[in-house]
Amino acid sequence: MKLAEIVPWGRSGEEYRRMFNLTDADLGKRILGVGDGPASFNAEQITAGGSVVSIDPIYAFSAQEIEKRVEATYYTVIENVQKEEAQYNWTIFQNTDELGKERMKAMNQFLTDYETGKQQGRYLAYALPNLPFPDQSFELALCSHLLFLYSDHLSEAFHQTAIQELMRVANEVRIFPLISLAGSPSPHLSPVLAACEANYIQAEIVNVPYHFQKGAYQMLQLSRTA
Repeated sequence: MKLAEIVPWGRSGEEYRRMFNLTDADLGKRILGVGDGPASFNAEQITAGGSVVSIDPIYAFSAQEIEKRVEATYYTVIENVQKEEAQYNWTIFQNTDELGKERMKAMNQFLTDYETGKQQGRYLAYALPNLPFPDQSFELALCSHLLFLYSDHLSEAFHQTAIQELMRVANEVRIFPLISLAGSPSPHLSPVLAACEANYIQAEIVNVPYHFQKGAYQMLQLSRTA
């Protein structure tokens, strides 16, 4: 992966709590964050005494390199959101200025924690669909803004393999959102649900208290039934 192809965009711990409908009990579990990028969830959880390992290819780069890339792409991201304002619900954030301020706050918190977290093994440059962890290494895996969202770029086969891998390394998996970048339902969701049933995976679509991108208010919650 080339850093010049990455657009870092980090979300806060509060956004994670709402996106994944996380309870205090959930936050006390051994958590795997998939595709976390420059989110502050890991840093916030560690400060609160939690246990989180985040994986993302961007972690192959240094804090300084990621920070420079954030600076290079930040205003382009904000401009794109401004052009597509009608695709978002402006209740969590009042406007693009507040959105940018909160996301930059989260990314700066990540950057402050990043190098220490790498040394502690909390930020690892791994990616789906193949993970190096032993079976059931985690109690909960959270996949944010990757599967289903990038349905035009990631095939159905990739989704199926990735979900099987997540279910191998974690007791429970939660995926958010379930729509594509265009805001339409992911074409991979129905075949994924069918495959889960065939593989004794309990799959439930759950409404969550987070609805920024219009149509993105549901997560997929997966657990083993046998």
